Amino acid sequence: MDEIEIPEYFLCPISLQTLQDPVTTLTGITYERESIEQWLKTARGNPTCPVTKQPLPRDSELTPNHTLKRLIQSWYTLNAVNGIDGIPIPKSPIKKSQVLRLVKDLDLPDHSCTKALMKLEALAAENERNRACMVEAGVEKSMVLFIIKCFKEGKTAGLEESLRILHLIWNPSKEIKILVRENQEFIDSLTWILRCKIDNHVAVKTHAMLVLQKTIDLVCQKLPERLNVDFFNEIISRVLRKRISKLAIKSALLVLTQVCLWGRNRVKIVEANAVYELIELELEKPERNITELIFNLLAQLCSCAAGREQFLKHAGSIAMLSKRILRVSTATDDRALHILDSISKFSARDDAVLEMLRVGAVSKLCMVIQADCAPYLKKKAGEILRLHSSTWNNSPCIAVYLLTRYPR
Repeated sequence: MDEIEIPEYFLCPISLQTLQDPVTTLTGITYERESIEQWLKTARGNPTCPVTKQPLPRDSELTPNHTLKRLIQSWYTLNAVNGIDGIPIPKSPIKKSQVLRLVKDLDLPDHSCTKALMKLEALAAENERNRACMVEAGVEKSMVLFIIKCFKEGKTAGLEESLRILHLIWNPSKEIKILVRENQEFIDSLTWILRCKIDNHVAVKTHAMLVLQKTIDLVCQKLPERLNVDFFNEIISRVLRKRISKLAIKSALLVLTQVCLWGRNRVKIVEANAVYELIELELEKPERNITELIFNLLAQLCSCAAGREQFLKHAGSIAMLSKRILRVSTATDDRALHILDSISKFSARDDAVLEMLRVGAVSKLCMVIQADCAPYLKKKAGEILRLHSSTWNNSPCIAVYLLTRYPR
């Protein structure tokens, strides 16, 4: 079997996999349909043919190469005796009428409705062409309305499938923007899912968070201002505290960071005990991108008095900050110094200032000044050190810092 080579012209020039649904472009080159469609969709500027580099418009006609397809299938059939598996025959592209029939079945009793949702999910997972067809058929709107209906009726059947479908086909089109930008009911529905007792709850709640993140990206300015404490309680207690999944945690952090832009939301997030949960999450040493999100959110929350108070109540908060400085990324250093600066200026109780010295935060600030990092970080570290230098003057690093800054 190792001696048998697949003919080069049986392979897609983009994916380098055997062609299953070969199509020929205007430039005369044959590609796998899904690969060239994805290439044209994601290309920047004016797309070109990957092989010839000739201009290839996004709406170019892709002609099915039936002759090559039959030749490939025949070759695989002839070589089956030599241990080569047959090539899978791709399914025919779905039609809008098929999708519309399945959408219509969503109004049927639970069993038939769930069956239709499962078929729609399978189609959405199959390829990009199916997803585009489903968007054109208005499946996004149908899924949003279905989720709201489940919320109103208190039913959970079909939620997993509908959330997966919506996540897979989500396209920030004009229609979906109009549908969700002021739709408080849809946000309430997704929040309700987070507290539901439901089978396969990890997958369902993860997808609810992913969809919520996409929704918050599109909502109008007025809607985040109307979010109540329950919204934040559900995200913090059901997702962050219970560590649903990495994807859900990341989405939760992104949502909280975005709505934090509205000052009154910061207080609500703090009231939901977010600062404590964020510190606990960071103490578990998550991945770098999660740490950066945690520090960014903590920095925003510590810009208000309630946030700083909750931060200082945690026994390990300042020690955690100190350990992360110069160990994760410039973004983390920036946010960590921002938090220390806020505490030093506005919440500098004696115990907090002495804690910074005890757990090594003062030493870390001196290291920032000596390290190869951005000048603005060095400047910020120096400003924090000067604020309480009289309290920290017994620290050897402070003595060295003052000596280098102000030589006799």
